[in-house]
Amino acid sequence: MFLRLAEQYRSAVEDLILSLQALAVSLRKQGHVATCYTCGDGRDGHGASFVADLGDNHMVRLLVSDFGISWVESRHGQELVKLEGADAIQELQRVVLVLQPTAESAAASTRTSGAALPAQS
Repeated sequence: MFLRLAEQYRSAVEDLILSLQALAVSLRKQGHVATCYTCGDGRDGHGASFVADLGDNHMVRLLVSDFGISWVESRHGQELVKLEGADAIQELQRVVLVLQPTAESAAASTRTSGAALPAQS
């Protein structure tokens, strides 16, 4: 049972890393400063560091590894919030919803500009 749980966690970490990489690309396309650095070869002991600048000296960082997941939010270099595990992932989801345009606003933008929007990852 424990080996199965360990493998499921590793798989979840791998999926999260892939999502963070795609999110960084998507945010950069929107003009945000965002990076996702990965370590390891993807088979054992890998992890990632995702960092995004939300503007006005407001930064978020999500660290992901086989050892855990943590979220740190800071403004002007001072730590505001630190979350771990599922709470860290939920906070990332909240920020993604704020930063990424909704389907409605994207559709409105397409109607007013007449241009097709690039596909988002």
